[in-house]
Amino acid sequence: MPQPPILILGEFPSEAEVISGHPFTGPSGAELIRILAESGLISLTPTHRESLRNYYTTSDPTRLQSIWSANPFIHLANTFTTHPAHNNPEFFCGPKSSAIPGYPPLLKSKYVQSKFEPELDRLCNEILTLDPNIIICLGNIPLWALTGKTGIKNIRGTTFLSHLCVADYKLLPTYHPSIITRDWSLRPTVIADFMKAKSESAFPDLRRPPREIWIEPTFDDIQTFINTHIRGCDILSTDIETSGVRITCIGFAPSSSLAIVIPFDDGRAKSGSYWPTREDERRVWDLVRSVLEDGSIRKLFQNGAYDISFLWRAYGIKTFGATEDTMLLSHALQPESLKGLGYLGSIFSRERSWKHMRTKEETIKKDA
Repeated sequence: MPQPPILILGEFPSEAEVISGHPFTGPSGAELIRILAESGLISLTPTHRESLRNYYTTSDPTRLQSIWSANPFIHLANTFTTHPAHNNPEFFCGPKSSAIPGYPPLLKSKYVQSKFEPELDRLCNEILTLDPNIIICLGNIPLWALTGKTGIKNIRGTTFLSHLCVADYKLLPTYHPSIITRDWSLRPTVIADFMKAKSESAFPDLRRPPREIWIEPTFDDIQTFINTHIRGCDILSTDIETSGVRITCIGFAPSSSLAIVIPFDDGRAKSGSYWPTREDERRVWDLVRSVLEDGSIRKLFQNGAYDISFLWRAYGIKTFGATEDTMLLSHALQPESLKGLGYLGSIFSRERSWKHMRTKEETIKKDA
């Protein structure tokens, strides 16, 4: 069975690519080949490895073209086919009055000009003809062309669907290889993103992990959840959100598919509290305390030193049974990588970029 097509979409051609007439046959292409090989998406034969070594010696783009030709399921394209002066994307931009209709700015207050709209039409036709299972967007420009979004740092490594230029194609954005040549610390992240792209390329749809999350529970709901699902579980994932000296909510997850969120603050209520009376809130805290202070329940945290110390300082709750910490474990395995929960989610899960879904942040939780 043939391998499903993968479209790797760059921003615009380099000078070397303009000369060769093929995308990713310059220095960025050489680095992209190495990333693809290290992430398991392509295999390099001894001849290909020699061609890659010769490219670094001669800068001959034909050396790379032979490698791309040997991997026909990898399709390469750029959003724009014009090389901008000084590699500056402002070349494509101008005032809003002459912008492509329906597109937000590419840069701050700078809109892509309507004379470049045929480039997007060409890209749309190319995608429809290829019909890939996944499009790997390298950098902000392809991300903007297909979604209107920018800010690759915040949403790289997560999957979502295109809705501009062409609709309902699965995208996975990551950094452009040219950035790696200037910031080598990003390279492990890009390789991890390509490893995820490899698994995602097997199917065209978004497949989110199934979750059952109890929200806005009653006292009885919390009691039932603890007795039915927490008591006797193998390990309990625990997380708090804070604001000032208060805990706004606490979450318990006895498995990867089941969780409960126990709220304490509620901006809709005049009192600011989710619970009608202080006595009601105290009773809920007693339930929470019974879980946290039960050493027979093994607990998993993300930066548990913060959560555990906050619970003790603010509420006098001693947490027992804290045996695992995702932040510390990930740091032990990959000390050069970021440790925040949003980053770990982008690497190890198929969740959307939930850390950046809210438009208004009302709680603080430092997990890195």
